[in-house]
Amino acid sequence: MKIFTRFFKFRYFIVLLFLVLLPSLCYAHETIAATPLTLKHHFVGYLAVAIAAIAYITTMTEDVHEMRKSKPMILGSALIWFAIGTYFTLHGQAKTVVVAFKSNITAYAELMLFIVVSMTYLNVMTERSIFNGIRIYLLNKQYSYRQLFWITGALAFLFSTFVSSLTIGLLMGAIVLAMGKNQPRFIALSCVNIVVGANAGGTMSPLGGISTLFVWQKNILHFTDFFALTIPCLINFLVPAAIMHFSVPKGAPHVPQQTIALKRGSKRIIFLFIVTLIITILASIILEIPPVAGMIAGLGLLQIFTYYLTISEKESFTETQKGFDIYKYIAGVD
Repeated sequence: MKIFTRFFKFRYFIVLLFLVLLPSLCYAHETIAATPLTLKHHFVGYLAVAIAAIAYITTMTEDVHEMRKSKPMILGSALIWFAIGTYFTLHGQAKTVVVAFKSNITAYAELMLFIVVSMTYLNVMTERSIFNGIRIYLLNKQYSYRQLFWITGALAFLFSTFVSSLTIGLLMGAIVLAMGKNQPRFIALSCVNIVVGANAGGTMSPLGGISTLFVWQKNILHFTDFFALTIPCLINFLVPAAIMHFSVPKGAPHVPQQTIALKRGSKRIIFLFIVTLIITILASIILEIPPVAGMIAGLGLLQIFTYYLTISEKESFTETQKGFDIYKYIAGVD
């Protein structure tokens, strides 16, 4: 009987001890699970950096393998998320990755849609010969190389305040190549000036660069806060341009006068683009709607206008008077 009593007391003590320790054990498990994980010195962290580096190198060598830049970047980002997700899941923190992924994909979707609309407008304006018209206009004015150096740089600075600075750099660079065929020094210095001007102009406006656009969309800075960078950005553009000015050739390109032939609807498309930017800015400032909503509205306006151009075609129209398929230029965004 005494043995049975002792055994019962021992079992009672074990159960009581387990009940006392169970909340502590559960709390300890939650504490471990809630401890933030870091990948700074972990294999997964180094793997993510390696994948990103490979993706960037593949992107930069596009001319060699002729693969569009978006493909390696999309695949690389997916692999990085899978690696991080696997590590966090094995440590019981899968929800942390889910929250981070949803936040990032939302920001990326807003950024991508904003850029898609902006690039679509630029693709359409290129197809309507607007930028070619700028080139012909500048050549017809018989400006000197030094004047063209400053004009193209100033246009790059101005345009990049509301359009992607990278795209403006490419477009203005193409114009310079066409204007200075026999002047490699003019081409080299003007292209440097365009890149500097586009980067400076894109920094002082949330519409001109991916970084500033992201900061604006995340409500880190108000739209008008970027204007504080106006003077520093102007200095960053003007000082290098003034230094390069004396190395630009003094002559002028000798080309015959050409006629500017804009395609039907080109001026109205420019107007729609301006309206789109106004809607985007005012909707963000007054209604506090994400900027991407205004750009989507602008894309809708462009689609309706292209539909009008198509249904209003006449059999007697020339190629420059015909409409176009808007989705062809949306697909051209990479």
